[in-house]
Amino acid sequence: METRWRTVDIVVASIIAVAFAAVFYAWNNLWNALESFALPWRAVIYGVWLIPAVLGPLVIRKPGAGLYTELVAAIVSALFGSAWGLTVVVSGLVQGIGGEFGFAATGYRNYRLGNALIAGALSGAGAAVFDLSVYYGDTFSAGQKWTYAALVVASGAIVAGAGSWALQRALSKTGVLDRFPSGRERVAV
Repeated sequence: METRWRTVDIVVASIIAVAFAAVFYAWNNLWNALESFALPWRAVIYGVWLIPAVLGPLVIRKPGAGLYTELVAAIVSALFGSAWGLTVVVSGLVQGIGGEFGFAATGYRNYRLGNALIAGALSGAGAAVFDLSVYYGDTFSAGQKWTYAALVVASGAIVAGAGSWALQRALSKTGVLDRFPSGRERVAV
């Protein structure tokens, strides 16, 4: 396995990150618009914020891709004026590390749906622990904390994990990822 990053790896990972930072801007507004909806249950939509942590490794297939894409997306999101200020950068770091573990567990040799689901769930677990420590620890009851954590982990697995896996496969079919191992796996039709 090649671990050295090429220029094209950095460029594509950065494009993924910036594209999702723009998505985050809209998602932040949706999250805040749902304020009247009980907070633990808003966590169902959390997984969108975790997509770069899973999509990056699925596309780039190099150690550090999940951390890089999630962290850059968080930094750009903060520059766009995130409601959470610079804490979003620390959150991105934690989420990226969680996503990275899903692929590191196999030595970065397996990029199947199962690994994507695990990476999304671990990214969600990191996000839940961070959020409960920084934002909601004093305001949630024990039951709300468990509900919130379970929903963020599930959203991470389904939205970020399965969603990123499906997105990578769809992109691969177009030929846009042909310069990456992820693009050369597609089945000829």
